[in-house]
Amino acid sequence: MQRALLQAQVIIDEATVRHITNQAMLQQVDMLRDAMHHGCYILDTFRFQSHDDEEKFQVLSHSFSLSKVKFLKEICPFNRKTMLLEQLENSLDNLNSMILDMKEFIVFLMTYPHLYRQPYSMHLLLGNCMFNRQVETELVVNFLLDTQPHACKELEVLPIVGPAKVGKSTLVAHVCKNERVQDHFSKIFLLRDNDFTDDGLTILREGCPMKHQKHISNSNKEKGWLVIVDLVGDLNEDAWNMLYCSCKQLIPSTSKIIIANRSAKIIEFGTTQALNMKCLSLEASWYFFKTIAFGSTDPKMHPRFAHVAMEIAKLLDGGLIGLNTVACLLRDNFDICFWCKVLDFLTKLVQNLVSKFGVHPFDLMNQNKPVHLSRMANPFEYLVFYCEYQRYSHEEVPKIRLDDVVYGSFKARGKSEFLAWISPIPPYYSYVVTCEVRELKRRAAKRKRST
Repeated sequence: MQRALLQAQVIIDEATVRHITNQAMLQQVDMLRDAMHHGCYILDTFRFQSHDDEEKFQVLSHSFSLSKVKFLKEICPFNRKTMLLEQLENSLDNLNSMILDMKEFIVFLMTYPHLYRQPYSMHLLLGNCMFNRQVETELVVNFLLDTQPHACKELEVLPIVGPAKVGKSTLVAHVCKNERVQDHFSKIFLLRDNDFTDDGLTILREGCPMKHQKHISNSNKEKGWLVIVDLVGDLNEDAWNMLYCSCKQLIPSTSKIIIANRSAKIIEFGTTQALNMKCLSLEASWYFFKTIAFGSTDPKMHPRFAHVAMEIAKLLDGGLIGLNTVACLLRDNFDICFWCKVLDFLTKLVQNLVSKFGVHPFDLMNQNKPVHLSRMANPFEYLVFYCEYQRYSHEEVPKIRLDDVVYGSFKARGKSEFLAWISPIPPYYSYVVTCEVRELKRRAAKRKRST
């Protein structure tokens, strides 16, 4: 399995740094990447399961007799290892067959030009690039560069739909920085929620393009425009009709529109099939989290750390911001006691909120609903999460980080803003949360009545 994973990694790394335009080849890369993530996850589960078994039997030894514990140690691990071995064999067979089918793919791959040079360390690459979105990126670019004549004279619209923080804005920002896209359009506009005023779309009328757009040459001035509509709130039909009519009047007919939103209602505004972005799978989440958390350290040399990290990654539910923040926190505090403390804290936090509300706490926070969060360093205080919002790279952000309040011993009281995360990749959003630090009410001890 280790050799097969290495072969798959070589193919994927080579495909990632090349400009592939063939959609079938991109789908092959995506399938191989999924199989590699699954294989890594099963292999790591098999490697590090013994630490989980030992911890469980240490707990059982306090409740059962020595003979019963010995019997359980003989039966339970055997059954679990047998099941994992079967999964490992199935994953290996699937991976080997896919690698064999990639022979023609590799031949064609060598004909495509390079995009960039890969950094020497994988954790630097994953921490500073868009993870696992190569297929989606090329789909959007192909939509934008498509110049085939269409029967209708309407402007073409591509809806991008997905849950909060799945990477819609990041995908759009990377597409807009693509040289082929910038060479194809004379102007690129970015519209957000506050651009939908009553007199409407002053940005389009005044002709003010995106700030990060490069200078447009004279030969490009007659080409179409690209309008990006990146919204957090819902877009009703009246507002959309106003936007669309204004675009038809103000911009060339060869222009195109991308609209990104959480709501699936925008699908009806599209003229082509919508792009549905999904959260990372458990296997992909673990691959990303492990790479960031361990950095240049080999996880195989620290199996107990790896086991704890796997359990933490499961609790984070595939959210990239949560995976990033917690992985960086662990990497900066490479101590097994601290890692176990984080695992215990997150386990209790997630279990408590799921039992109360029936959903993961991240789902509640993404809806900007009040959530009560405990503090790891101070059990007598807790946080009330109210809302989270994005700030642009030129805006000021709070100096106090949310991690220092939740996991550290930073002393704070009352309602305030905290910095949750600064994205190192375009569009370089800063995520700021409004929270209130409160003190738990301690129950007064009951006085005994005097006889």
